[in-house]
Amino acid sequence: MAANLVSHFGRWSAKPVQEYRAGDLVRSTAVVYLGSTYDERLPARFLRDVLAGQRPVLWAGANIWQLQRQAPDFGGRYGWIPDRLDRSPVEEVRYKGRVLTRSAANEGGIMKPAFVLRSRATVLARAVRRDGSSFPWAIRSRNLTYVGELPFPYASETDRVLAFADLLFDALAPRTSERHRALVRLEDIDPLSDPQDLRDAAAYLHAERIPFGFGVVPRYRDPTGGENGGEPQDVRLRDAPEVVAAIKYLQRMGGVLVDHGYTHQWDGGHNPYNGATGDDFEFFRVVETKAGGLRYEGALPDDTSSWPDRRLALAIGEFEAAGLRAPRIVEFPHYAASAAAYKAAARRFPVRWERSFYFSGLLSGKDVEERHLTPQFFPFVVRDVYGNKVLPENLGAVTPERWRGNPSRDPNDVIRAARANLVVRDGFASFFFHPFLDLRLLQRTISGIRALGYTFVSPASL
Repeated sequence: MAANLVSHFGRWSAKPVQEYRAGDLVRSTAVVYLGSTYDERLPARFLRDVLAGQRPVLWAGANIWQLQRQAPDFGGRYGWIPDRLDRSPVEEVRYKGRVLTRSAANEGGIMKPAFVLRSRATVLARAVRRDGSSFPWAIRSRNLTYVGELPFPYASETDRVLAFADLLFDALAPRTSERHRALVRLEDIDPLSDPQDLRDAAAYLHAERIPFGFGVVPRYRDPTGGENGGEPQDVRLRDAPEVVAAIKYLQRMGGVLVDHGYTHQWDGGHNPYNGATGDDFEFFRVVETKAGGLRYEGALPDDTSSWPDRRLALAIGEFEAAGLRAPRIVEFPHYAASAAAYKAAARRFPVRWERSFYFSGLLSGKDVEERHLTPQFFPFVVRDVYGNKVLPENLGAVTPERWRGNPSRDPNDVIRAARANLVVRDGFASFFFHPFLDLRLLQRTISGIRALGYTFVSPASL
């Protein structure tokens, strides 16, 4: 996950710390060390290079005590020493004058310093306990920036992971100027969409001089008729001329076409709901639990190395058959895909615009374990471990009512997330909107994000 964030700044390499060679640090711009294995024995050559202080080091999580033991004068040199894991409930991190959230479910603890000498160390962020007391969450002294935990677990749109993302600039691009851009995407357009809804949204955005993207599913399928009174439906974009005309209008109004899968469902059965376009997953097997949650099972039975590539090719063919130029950007339905599908997307499309799944084994070269997945969003453009440029979507969507177990979110929730993302000095506020909703919801969201100082840009410009 850190590798994806670091890719924003250029080329990178990732390796287990045991494979670190003496001098690797000085041959790099900086090093990011993630202490994910508690008390893993660190090579002395790595510790010596960190203490030499010739390059910036961003250290997060465990094993900082080994660096302290390597340098008997650590406290005098750096102005602080690690004490112990503080496991008291922490639900806020304050950074750059803003409050970021931390999940109440996170019981992993945060490494607390025994003391901090203000003359030698700077506290960059503070962890705030439920009772209002606080302690340092991130500290910088000399070449070393230390974050008291791994920032990725339980991350949300307003999470302290945003502080970690911003700290990367200090290590890798310290001269970066403050800049805040925004993206908006109209979502889940398909051959059954109401053309007037599309035209109304595009007319508003064009009048406000806001470039935008729009995600289109080029083939609508409901093989069991679950959404059509038991009558199966199969409608291709080429057979919906009014929708195609509306799509061309969106393009004239400044919209950028985005492929949103082929059918946004799976013909092999309910995945997990009813097999209909828009409801179900297309590139990953998902099961609904008795409690109404989702269990992500892994690749679909048909997902051979060539299956996702064929499916993406079929999507491109549907656009071309409707008289549209093939899109250059893709987003997977429900932001879910197998490792093979992500790699196929990198071959077919230069850009993805989404949140994505990252699986155990991707960096190690071992077998990918698709049941061991972590979703990740980005506050800026990256080139991820699958090889794609990925545009950020980090605010979510306006959803006035609960849907399939997902909570409702109004414009204020999206704007609140945009406010939190202002801590990233060159970051984005990126969200999506379903055009069948009340247009006033889009207007409120756009106005609120603009009022924070964001400038909307076209996805094609990135």
